[in-house]
Amino acid sequence: MKYQIIDATVRSVTVERINDDNYESTPCTVYMNGCAVRESEKNVITVFGLEPDTEYRIALAEKGEEPDPGLSFRTKKETILLNVCKFGACADGTHDDTAAIQAAIACCPKGGTVWFPKGTYLSGPLFAGSDMTLWIDKDAVILGQADRSHYPILPGMVRDIYDNDHEISYASWEGNPLDCFAALMTAVNAENLTIMGEGTIDGNAPAGDWWVNPKVRRIAWRPRLMFLNSCRNVTVQGITVRNSPSWTIHPYYSSDLRFLDITVQNPYDSPNTDGFDPESCRNVLLLGARISVGDDCIAIKSGKLYMARAHYQPSENFEIRNCSLEKGHGSVTMGSENAGGIRNVHVTHCRFLGTDRGVRIKTRRGRGERSVLTDLVFEHISMKDVFMPITVNMHYSCDPDGHSEYVQSQLPAPKDYRTPTVGTITLKDVKCAGVSVSLVCVCGLPESPVEKIILENVSAEYVPAEERSPYVPLMMDGFEPVSGESIWLKNVKELEVRNMHLYGSDIKDPKFGSDVRAEFSDVYIDGKQTA
Repeated sequence: MKYQIIDATVRSVTVERINDDNYESTPCTVYMNGCAVRESEKNVITVFGLEPDTEYRIALAEKGEEPDPGLSFRTKKETILLNVCKFGACADGTHDDTAAIQAAIACCPKGGTVWFPKGTYLSGPLFAGSDMTLWIDKDAVILGQADRSHYPILPGMVRDIYDNDHEISYASWEGNPLDCFAALMTAVNAENLTIMGEGTIDGNAPAGDWWVNPKVRRIAWRPRLMFLNSCRNVTVQGITVRNSPSWTIHPYYSSDLRFLDITVQNPYDSPNTDGFDPESCRNVLLLGARISVGDDCIAIKSGKLYMARAHYQPSENFEIRNCSLEKGHGSVTMGSENAGGIRNVHVTHCRFLGTDRGVRIKTRRGRGERSVLTDLVFEHISMKDVFMPITVNMHYSCDPDGHSEYVQSQLPAPKDYRTPTVGTITLKDVKCAGVSVSLVCVCGLPESPVEKIILENVSAEYVPAEERSPYVPLMMDGFEPVSGESIWLKNVKELEVRNMHLYGSDIKDPKFGSDVRAEFSDVYIDGKQTA
């Protein structure tokens, strides 16, 4: 069995099995220094309970097999371990533990660990710092206060009173620098931060009014559950995050981030509770995550036009691997707030289960000339009961002007500083079961067509016609509900299809105009090669 060590913290290690399976594989046993410590079917496995600054050897073996010598690693050093209960935290779910926890964080020296032992810590927003570890132990829950009066407000933008050209964004709401309540777990300008453990951060949103009239601003915009603003070298490992007031994990203008073996859970009907929304971030690894939420599971963003012009930072260099994306509107989404551009995203060995859409690209006029979405690669992906596996929409009807003539017109508009671009999107080794609406549905802009779509080794099994319900695949004006579509393209420059297998005798033929440079080879419907 092939495997690799991904990262070791002061008290844990994450390993990844290297195979052809997505998220899960055959059961294996994990050995630490020759002793079996746990079993798992997952491809990404974390072992907790280690000692700091200690040499270990880890090995994985399928059940019934003898382990190989394994891989050696050393846990990181720890200068001190601070128990939040020693600072006055009650951990009974009733007393407000905010001040006690924040005191422990403030007292933590460089290289120290703040420890949350078993218990429920009722808290308002907490602010983590640099060069520390927050260890949320097994059966420990950080539970958010229900009343918004316990939440400080982060200003959207602060300008220097002596230099009006210098401004700092402390908060963001849907791509604009707007005032928001602080997240239950917040870090601003933090470096070398680790948040790890087998415990839970629970936003407790159902106990408050966060999901009531969610589009109405009351005092400030709704908080995230975890907000990392201008942070660098952050690891989040093992924890469960759930019941977020809005987007769940929101890294913002941050870099060198690792999210390993985490779980994100929000009710399917909870509003705008995206799972993982990195915005204008670089060098991001999301590995072994399980996400089930009320909106997009993953939504990579880069802000709206003002931030792209005044604080330009594309989202770039993403690796998303061995994740299970379940429920929600989209599995992996780009946008719609993407004015700074998104590039070099690699999604592999993931499974999409029961989301409305699989790969979901959404943008619109007004995102701007820096909004270039390209080098987006999806390979070794399995989708089950995803109605619309691949959608690209450049007329996305969002924002107050989303239904305006400027956004929705199918006639060419002037190509100017407001015009976005969608470059190359590649899907390779993708298997879809339970398709009902369409396999591929793309609508570019007449003045800025989608550059290129590559489909290689893609298969799709459609549900029987009598079990399908027509649905609108793209959120844009004038698109009628459809079902049983194979490929529907408008305003696309180039399409390459190689080795595609479709199953369903009544699947509709591809639809696209003569302006599309299309190349098909080895296309089969119900096992029969088509012309």
